[in-house]
Amino acid sequence: MRGRGFGRGFQAPGRGRMPQGDKPGSGIGGNCICGSCGYTIPHITAQPCNRITCPKCGAVMTRQ
Repeated sequence: MRGRGFGRGFQAPGRGRMPQGDKPGSGIGGNCICGSCGYTIPHITAQPCNRITCPKCGAVMTRQ
């Protein structure tokens, strides 16, 4: 008997794959920053920074 319903496919509360506050889903605020030249733009909700290219140098942006 396994007990308490923690069988296959069930995950105990608080045992997720990513800790709270980590990416993805870092919230609505913040900036996107270019790793090459340092150019920053405000983060757009529902648009990942790694899908935006830097308008200054063309490199991929990352979340700050």
